Formats: sequence, structure tokens, C-alpha cells
Amino acid sequence: MNRIDRLSAILIQLQGKKIVKAAEIAERFNISLRTVYRDVKALQESGVPIGAEAGTGYYIVEGYHLPPVMFNREEAAALLTGEKLMQQLSDRSNRQQFSSAMQKIRAVLRGSEKDFLEVLDENIAVVRHYTPQEDEFPNRFLSDIQHALGKQLVLQMEYRAAHTNEFTKREIEPIGIYYSHSTWYLIAWCRLRNDYRNFRTDRIRNMQVTGSSYDKSKHISLQEYLERYNADPDPTHTYKVCFSLRVARYLGSQKYYYGLVEEKTEDQQVMYTFMNSYPMEYFARWILMWGSDVTIISPDELTLRMKELTLELKAHYEV
Repeated sequence: MNRIDRLSAILIQLQGKKIVKAAEIAERFNISLRTVYRDVKALQESGVPIGAEAGTGYYIVEGYHLPPVMFNREEAAALLTGEKLMQQLSDRSNRQQFSSAMQKIRAVLRGSEKDFLEVLDENIAVVRHYTPQEDEFPNRFLSDIQHALGKQLVLQMEYRAAHTNEFTKREIEPIGIYYSHSTWYLIAWCRLRNDYRNFRTDRIRNMQVTGSSYDKSKHISLQEYLERYNADPDPTHTYKVCFSLRVARYLGSQKYYYGLVEEKTEDQQVMYTFMNSYPMEYFARWILMWGSDVTIISPDELTLRMKELTLELKAHYEV
């Protein structure tokens, strides 16, 4: 047993009896009396009012009751921030669970901390730039996925593929979940495809946790999957473009999605170098949205394609 677990166990032992002898503690945990003295002192220094009677033992001061959990003001504020994030960035199942947990946390806070959170609650907001469509696929399965991950249970689901828009029934062995680009993704071994697959959770129509287990040790970890499949080990295109300083500040994280490798600020413009394996068309259409605030340095093929796209737009709006 590590020390943290032992300290918790000692505290529970002290709450269970009026007086607890040091020798009883030493015998229960197979430790020396000197270690008992150090552990009790550590509990006292952490704020637990433990008294001692010479030749008798230790006791918790009358009238002191430990709540199930104890949080200071800063910890409670951090949890409130987490609740705000969960409301906007998680799915329906996790929002309900987190809201229930926060109610329990608020119940054990001191009155001053409760007042502090009530005031703070009105001054924290997480704003999404769009409202997710939850009518057809309510995206309510994160709790089931987490349960399956923790218990290593096989999941059954109906999934809509993006390229065909058709549903398939899958049995999967979940590896992990991650959040990216405003979406939760489920990494799993798909028994139908006999390979690892990356599933968007908002494309899952139905899901059931089965009673069938799988061997997690036979699969790679979530981190290994992300490093292996999400990396671009062999970029085939290099693009150099120059953005006006006025617009560059609005690129945000988008520039990383397109393979940013270098960024230099000169006067009132920012020079970017991108390396990726995306089709040029994909990159060109992203550049197009920034209009005259971007100048292409290289390659010439990208400049030519931009001219073609602008001519297509001109012809479209002249009709």
C-alpha cells in the first residue's frame, strides 16, 4: 500500500473508533511506530484535527465531520470551468453525468465557496461558432464508450459511412477516444474490416455495450495510433504563401491543419511554409477564401490554379 492510500485508511480508522492506539495502527499496516507518528503528523498538517492522549492514543476532535470530498475555492472554480466546457464540447450523455457530479460537489462546499461559485457561474462562458445538429444523431454514446473502454467490452453499433452515406452494423473493440476539429472520434478495431478504424461519434445511430470482452494487450494504444496514423510521414507538396498581418491573426489553428512548418513575420506581412499530402485543389480552395490578403510565392502550379478558380467565380457571378 502506498502512503497516500495508507493515510486515507488511517483517517477512516480514526473515524471508526473514539480512541485508536498507535500500536493498533502499526499492527494493521505492518509499519513502525515512528512511521505512525509521521503519518499522523502529515494528517494534522493537512488540516485534520487529530488530538492525542499520552499513553492512550489518537482521536478526531469532537464535532469535526469530514465531507465525502473537500475542495478549495480554486479547485471548485476549475471544476466549474470544466462544467462549462463539458456543456459545449461533450455529448449529451457526458453532459448529464458531469452535471450530476457538479451538484454533488456543490453540496459539500462551504457556504462562502457556494456563493463564490454562484457569482463566478455568471461570468464564464464557452461559445461555439455553430450549433451541432443533434436531431438525427444525438451523439449520446460517450458514456457507453467510456464504460466499454474501462471494462474492455465489445461494442455493437450502426454507423453511417461518409463516402457512401449508408449504414453498416459493426462490432468493434474500442481503443480510445479523442476530441479534434469540434468532433469526438472513436478509435477501435473493427471486426467487419479486420483493421483499425477512426469513427466519428456523431455518425453513430445506435450503440450497445455487449457482455463480450476483448484483450486490450493485443492492440496498440491510443497514443500509438495517433502517432502512427495521424502523422504525415511523407508530405508530397510544399507551399509558400504570404498573408497580410491584418488577416494572419485570424488563421488560428487552421494553419496547423494544413501542415505549417515555418512562420516568419516581416513588416506588415507573414510568410508561411506548408508541407502536406493534400491534393492541391484542397489547399487552393482554402487559400481562395482569404482573397487579396494572401499572395502565393510558390509553386507556380498553385498560382495557375488560383487564377482558374477566380475566373470561374467571375464567370459565375457575371451570368
